Amino acid sequence: MDISQALQFWWVFPVSVGIATVALSSGISGALFFSPFFLLIVGLQPAQAIGAGLMTELFGTGFGSYNYMRQRVIDFQTVRFLLMASLPAGVAGALLANRIEPGILRVIFGIVLVLLAVIVLYNSTQKGKPPDPRILDQARKTTVIRARDGNIYSYRTCNRFIGVPLAGIGALLTGLMSAGLPEITTTQLVLRCHIPPRVAIATSIFVLTVTVFFAAGVHALAAQPAWHIVTWSIPGVIIGAQIGPRLSGKVPPHIAERVLGLLFLLIGTLVVALQVLG
Repeated sequence: MDISQALQFWWVFPVSVGIATVALSSGISGALFFSPFFLLIVGLQPAQAIGAGLMTELFGTGFGSYNYMRQRVIDFQTVRFLLMASLPAGVAGALLANRIEPGILRVIFGIVLVLLAVIVLYNSTQKGKPPDPRILDQARKTTVIRARDGNIYSYRTCNRFIGVPLAGIGALLTGLMSAGLPEITTTQLVLRCHIPPRVAIATSIFVLTVTVFFAAGVHALAAQPAWHIVTWSIPGVIIGAQIGPRLSGKVPPHIAERVLGLLFLLIGTLVVALQVLG
């Protein structure tokens, strides 16, 4: 890595602190911010932007998973099922990202970003709605999570095999675009399985961390990593990870998600428009 080249991108550090703070305080995947930032602002090629986004995200989710493990709020039985699909799909997506022509990858990236924005906006309208009794009746047993702080989360275990293909789709998008798995997984765990949000988010983050570890490794081996960028973004994420959780709850979640969803919709449309019209 050229030190002089790395020093030119010092400004990535404060931006990364801000992105991580916003992402972790709102519960949205940081990769939804980082990949467009690396692509449109920093000027990396699509495969490099996605790889840098995954490497940066790995450190943020790694710290998050460690904290959730200490809190004992991860549903490891569900994790085991979801990883069956997310691991191979995430690796497959990372391999594809380095074999698709950059222009086509930009268009795919923009379209996927628009679709994820729709998921985020839909999720923001569903929170607070009562569970569907037809879904609960399909449950076969009860799962109990005993958190370190004394809280007990008890919920009916829904059909996990339905979530496996959904996790696979999300992981494929994450390997290909560096985003998708937490949005799809958390949404289906909360809305379909009615798992308490704290447990659903912790479970989703742990699945994401393991999947991203392997997907980022594939990107690092298959392409030239943007070390001059992640040298600044990774420390920024670590600092933002300490600030974001402290700000969580200051803005109502459904309002934050709607604002961010509209932002992602705008960015995705812009990426596609610039590629098609350019």
